[in-house]
Amino acid sequence: MTTTRLTVAQALVRFLAAQYTERDGVRHRLIGATWGIFGHGNVAGLGQALVEHAEVMPYHQGRNEQSMVHAAVGYARQSNRLSTHAVTTSIGPGATNLVTGAALATINHLPVLLLPGDIFATRPADPVLQQLEVPYAGDISVNDCLRPVSKYFDRITRPEALIPAALQAARVLTDPVETGAVTLALPQDVQAEAYDWPEEFFAERVWTVRRPGADPTELAEAVTAIRTARRPLVVAGGGVHHSRAEEALAEFASVTGIPVASTQAGKGSLRHDHPQDVGGIGHTGTATADELARTADLVIGVGTRYTDFTTASGTLFQEPGVRFLNLNIAPYDGHKLGGLPLVADARSGLMELTEALQMHGHRVADAYRAQYAEDKELWEQRVDACFEAAEPDVRPTQPQVVGALDAIVDETDVIINAAGSLPGDLHKLWRARSADQYHLEYGYSCMGYEIPAAIGVKLAAPERNVWALVGDGTYLMMPTEIVTAVQEGVAIKMLLVQNHGYASIGGLSESVGGERFGTAYRFPSDDGTYTGAPLPVDLAANAASLGMRVLRAKTVRDLRAALAEARAADTPTCVYVETETADTVSGAPEAQAWWDVPVAETATRPSAVKARELYERHVSTRRRHM
Repeated sequence: MTTTRLTVAQALVRFLAAQYTERDGVRHRLIGATWGIFGHGNVAGLGQALVEHAEVMPYHQGRNEQSMVHAAVGYARQSNRLSTHAVTTSIGPGATNLVTGAALATINHLPVLLLPGDIFATRPADPVLQQLEVPYAGDISVNDCLRPVSKYFDRITRPEALIPAALQAARVLTDPVETGAVTLALPQDVQAEAYDWPEEFFAERVWTVRRPGADPTELAEAVTAIRTARRPLVVAGGGVHHSRAEEALAEFASVTGIPVASTQAGKGSLRHDHPQDVGGIGHTGTATADELARTADLVIGVGTRYTDFTTASGTLFQEPGVRFLNLNIAPYDGHKLGGLPLVADARSGLMELTEALQMHGHRVADAYRAQYAEDKELWEQRVDACFEAAEPDVRPTQPQVVGALDAIVDETDVIINAAGSLPGDLHKLWRARSADQYHLEYGYSCMGYEIPAAIGVKLAAPERNVWALVGDGTYLMMPTEIVTAVQEGVAIKMLLVQNHGYASIGGLSESVGGERFGTAYRFPSDDGTYTGAPLPVDLAANAASLGMRVLRAKTVRDLRAALAEARAADTPTCVYVETETADTVSGAPEAQAWWDVPVAETATRPSAVKARELYERHVSTRRRHM
């Protein structure tokens, strides 16, 4: 057997560089690059290995460990989960900073490889710097925090243990059912330890990303369910995008006439102008989609997890005899809501359904199609009204900010958002022009995701205009990767909206009797509330200090010009605009469906008492679909 003597870190880098995925006959590199921040726990191991093998493994320098994971996740999503990045950190806080990003990746079923340093396996000194001492167990470190948020976790305490662990890591990263965050914890002494590795370990490997078809029995039952439904509705989730099933869904919808609503992850599954597209569904959805959901007798979930935002916390699907048909590659999701499972790849399953239904000449009634077409047109008129600015020389509302961006982009632009009040406005109002234009991270809704994710998307698609839509609350969480974008010349665009607080949570607080307490960025008042003057922060100046070009817009007219200028820029560019403050309405249509946030059962303040009465009325409409 031919062997090569390398350190564990060097062997891992060489192994990762030789891994590929293949789907539909197209090959992709599994690990496109490695992000890293170096400390004593990885600088002599993986740091040295990345220098040693720089010709086979590109490196990106990050500023925050959580941000590096977000960038890797953005790259993975834009790459349709066929390629991702690795992230290396030191031990201690560098490693625990990965936890939020790992949770985001796993919840969204997006692959990312985490390589945190770990304490000495040989324990020459105990404790070492940044070691967590656990009196009842000597084999626990802070990296064990990553276990519950990882789809695969292993600690490499001996060099030869890397071989099976690395193979399992690649298997999970490329499995469309199991994928998410994968963690290989690497003790700092083991990283630098040499071993005689079999050359076979470094051979090129191609991992096939499967497209399983439907079981014939399940398929026949699904066809019967659709043919007997009077008012079916498709709920398109993120699985449509992961499978690249958009064309198959468009064909299915056109053949059958069944309307398609979308979750946050599924928006863009159909173009906004497709006749069967009825917009977002659930708490942040359109009136058109939510009314269809309330009266649907068959809900066809395609690649969706049915989160509480989608189901309006179990209050949305109100037809007494409603049934669920769930096309999902994961059996766990296929059985949700007591549904009829159709376990298959989204594209394969949709194509099989379309073929079977065409054989029967199945199509929904003309009256049903006419009804949702009319309702869709009425909603589009509401969108136009939200986007329109009667006076171009006044400060814009947040929907007018969205409308100004909507007016200048084309199908090549990508917009990225994750948290705050923007997800609600975008889900209702944005007109998605391409399958991957609408990039909302709403599985974990993580503030701080947008800027690093935009870098990851731009790295995956350098020819695209990539926009990070960021509120002031999110910006203050994690602006640090602006420096990375500037350093590496990654020409992302940032639309920074200043409304002086947590606008989304402020509105929610008011609705549940919290009186917007602690949600505004203002000076404290004598009564202990934060209702004084707005804080004198200048976020535009901050972005500029990090090296970004900044365009300030005070009016609707300014905003339109600044967005056009930013879109044409070939350097990282920010458009800064101030809208109404966080304690006023955004101007978007109100929620068209409920969301369960429990309200205080006992209270003396009138606002909370009233909110509880309303809460109990909503709770009484909840259903458990069995």
